[in-house]
Amino acid sequence: MKKNNETSSVIDASGQETIEVFGAREHNLKNVDLTIPRNKLVVITGISGSGKSSLAFDTIYAEGQRRYMESFSAYARSFIGNMERPDVDKINGLSPVISIEQKTTSKNPRSTVGTVTEIYDFLRLLYARAGEAFSYVTGKKMVRQSEDQIIDYIFQNFEKKKITLLAPIVKGRKGHYRELFQQVRKMGYTKVRIDGEIVEITAKLQVDRYKIHDIEIVIDRIQVDPADRYRVAQSVKASLDQGKGIMMIVPQIKDKDGEAQFFSKFLMDPESGIAYDEPAPNMFSFNSPYGSCPCCKGLGVIEEITEESIIPDKSLSISRGAILPLGEYRDIWIFRQFETILKKYKVSLTTPVKSVPAEALKILLHGTETEDGSETAFKFDGLLNFLKSQQEEGSEKTQKWLTDYVTITTCPECHGARLKKESLHFKIDNKNIFELSSMNISALAEWMKDLEKRLDKRQLQIATEILKEIRKRLGFLLDVGLDYLTLDRTLRTLSGGEAQRIRLATQIGTQLVGVLYILDEPSIGLHQRDNVKLIDALKNLRDIGNTVLVVEHDKDMMLHSDYIVDIGPGAGRHGGSVVAQGTPEQFLKLPGITADYLSGKATIAVPKERRAGNGHTLTLKNASGNNLKNVTLTLPLGKMISITGVSGSGKSTLVHDTLFPILNKHFFNSRRDALPYGSIEGLEFIDKVIEVDQSPIGRTPRSNPATYTEVFGEIRNLFTLLPEAKIRGYKAGRFSFNVKGGRCETCEGAGMKLIEMDFLPDVYVPCETCKGNRYNRETLEVRFKGKSIADVLNMTVDQAVEFFDNQPRILRKIETLQEVGLGYITLGQHAPTLSGGEAQRVKLATELSKRDTGNTLYILDEPTTGLHFQDIQHLLYVLNKLADKGNTVLIIEHNLDVIKVSDYVVDLGPEGGAKGGKILCSGTPEEIIHNKKSHTAKFLAEELKI
Repeated sequence: MKKNNETSSVIDASGQETIEVFGAREHNLKNVDLTIPRNKLVVITGISGSGKSSLAFDTIYAEGQRRYMESFSAYARSFIGNMERPDVDKINGLSPVISIEQKTTSKNPRSTVGTVTEIYDFLRLLYARAGEAFSYVTGKKMVRQSEDQIIDYIFQNFEKKKITLLAPIVKGRKGHYRELFQQVRKMGYTKVRIDGEIVEITAKLQVDRYKIHDIEIVIDRIQVDPADRYRVAQSVKASLDQGKGIMMIVPQIKDKDGEAQFFSKFLMDPESGIAYDEPAPNMFSFNSPYGSCPCCKGLGVIEEITEESIIPDKSLSISRGAILPLGEYRDIWIFRQFETILKKYKVSLTTPVKSVPAEALKILLHGTETEDGSETAFKFDGLLNFLKSQQEEGSEKTQKWLTDYVTITTCPECHGARLKKESLHFKIDNKNIFELSSMNISALAEWMKDLEKRLDKRQLQIATEILKEIRKRLGFLLDVGLDYLTLDRTLRTLSGGEAQRIRLATQIGTQLVGVLYILDEPSIGLHQRDNVKLIDALKNLRDIGNTVLVVEHDKDMMLHSDYIVDIGPGAGRHGGSVVAQGTPEQFLKLPGITADYLSGKATIAVPKERRAGNGHTLTLKNASGNNLKNVTLTLPLGKMISITGVSGSGKSTLVHDTLFPILNKHFFNSRRDALPYGSIEGLEFIDKVIEVDQSPIGRTPRSNPATYTEVFGEIRNLFTLLPEAKIRGYKAGRFSFNVKGGRCETCEGAGMKLIEMDFLPDVYVPCETCKGNRYNRETLEVRFKGKSIADVLNMTVDQAVEFFDNQPRILRKIETLQEVGLGYITLGQHAPTLSGGEAQRVKLATELSKRDTGNTLYILDEPTTGLHFQDIQHLLYVLNKLADKGNTVLIIEHNLDVIKVSDYVVDLGPEGGAKGGKILCSGTPEEIIHNKKSHTAKFLAEELKI
């Protein structure tokens, strides 16, 4: 009886205490049984590749999602398709599930922090309803009048005076307007005012079509008398009707017309006569044609192919490849055209571009019309026009190729504000909506603090509820440590951790109860100082009645959680079991690698001696991009260097957006420009730069570690040398899944088929013909040591190292994957399934497999993302190996284990956003810990126990 009660307590939604998972076998999980407490903050941890995500996302989340789908009607499900059940016997006590992952960040340039958090939507509503309009011509406040107000104004100011009432119908446009005049005449009006002069409408009246004109209908000429109030009222009404809400009054002074005064039912500047449309929320949206800047279509930047981008070196001649998209001279039509044009200017294709007459160059680039009467008459569109047309209408391959020649510049019309000028002239407390969007979150929250005191009575009445919503959402962003972001920051420029914390802030805002939240390493990119805020935010979610399940490696997060589950003991096939579980107090007493690192039994050792370097330095002077305050960065070469600082302090701006583009341009002629800086010294001491970031190694299942590291080419060559392949005449292309011949044609070698899910994310399912093998039967019959090419792709890196032990060219590349701690991934693992940290390590392995020179500068962005303590140990071994050979390793990092073993640390701060951008201190870890302003120094001192 008691047993039945226990079972019902798990199944009963109102009083259950645990989530029970039985027989989970997804991916590498080994029939896992697990009980997780409900309404607690639970951390799932373990070595990278041990099966944490398989348990949290591919089992618990997938089952929750499937059950949600099952609740739809059969009709609705027919559109969506059935979701496959995860490989698990059963899960009891499962609540509705919401997952907050890293990979779902939008790449759309129109998605910003403001639009995703909905704060910008509330600001648009605020400006549409409570904003004050100002004229963009005179800067004066716009006014609107009703018919009665206009009539009263006439009687107050023009009594016993003669006035002319006009209805503007043409303002500042060219044309002869013959039909318009006849139309006005048919309506019964006999006079119009053309460019300030009143004329009779005659049968064939027209104006100069090439000049700009202002035309108004003369509605009435009247001496204002109280007895004629009805006539005045009718004339005002007719003027507003014909002028579409706008009219003009011209008083007569000493038999001459005085200056016209404008009146409008809409917002209008009485001085210049310009009028704005009635404000609506979409007028402040850069994603709507009603609000976006017409020049850049609401992007704030213009992408164009310019003369400078296609001819960077004018000392070269056209035949020697001065025009980059064309290359060196070939006997093709475009060069023959150029030759014909240049001959007329007595120059040739061998003349350096700088010596070609400006007029000739203009024709080459911008084109020419047909020249009548000339022997060489022809019409030439110009190279730039041709390239622009290809950019818009060419094939996908052509468009991708042309991106190399595109220059991105700030929009000259809106100057990056994204909105049309009318929208930018609506203000609240002397600030327009763009000024608010470009403030960081903490500054915006400060500005909002006493805003009510600065509003008038009408604005206050409208704004109270909207301000409450905005403040609430700003508060959530501050709670998760994102005070340095701005609302206009595009989502694609955020790190995985930042994007995840934004979604977390949005979820806290929904205040849902009884939900199971699953998060994937939310602490990525977060400084230790802000970790406390994040943990408090997650506890807040828990305290309102939710279960929070976090896949995490962070020490603080584990120690502050209610329950820890450790999956392991190893990675890949060596993992997939629950090694230890319990509250933090219980967990620390249990055996296991994670528990050892948490309790301090195992540690990453601080080196006894720091490297001396090679004596040379690289110095970047006066960097001032974004929030940098004219800083000078000095890097001692031949060392492992960490760039540290709180989130938003300017680390990425300094390294990714300033230093790396300078070096990339110097060594590889990259066209990406660096942010503003003074000068750089010491380039002669390094011979190349390699940046290893966390961007995916590919976005489709066709990309995988084997193709990215180029080991797959060697494997295919090996298969072509096999006797069976020689008998059949198979070449390397036969073993490629990207070309016809050997691949499965149903899925075209992808091994997966894309199922479009209408209103849910698209899903990849294994191909029904090849069952995910990618190849046709004939190709799979060729075997090496009993394994087909598909079997090789399905091997883990560890298995492949054993399998190819006597193939040195293949082994060298695979061993580097093993060295960076990726022994558990398969060679053919689809790129979209790799985490940011794994993708970064695949890139690192690719670079390691190349011959290094000993003078290379490696730049890494948070390489410890997704790494367990044990994996950080592996990574540091690899990075130290690089530095020991004389290379310089530059790491942007928050992880104290990496910082403490670095030879040199540069700390930025003191805060994020506008309060950051300074170099606070630099030196060895032991030297910087004495800096009182540095947040990093305080935590590093604790780690070094000094």
